[in-house]
Amino acid sequence: MEKTIPRFMSIREVARTGLLSEYALRLMEKQKQLPCVYTGKKCLINFDKLVEQLNSATPEGGAAANV
Repeated sequence: MEKTIPRFMSIREVARTGLLSEYALRLMEKQKQLPCVYTGKKCLINFDKLVEQLNSATPEGGAAANV
């Protein structure tokens, strides 16, 4: 089994990908909802875990719709 090295990116770098805005990322940081580590004051986000976290989130308003 091959280990993958996590990609760590700054808030601005993640915002440039178009995944979330810089404002939304900073709000998530304040609410301690970002998978990140700190180097001094700088927040480095584990990009792969963030994508996984966003993909597994249910829409606001409750459970997923039944089909």
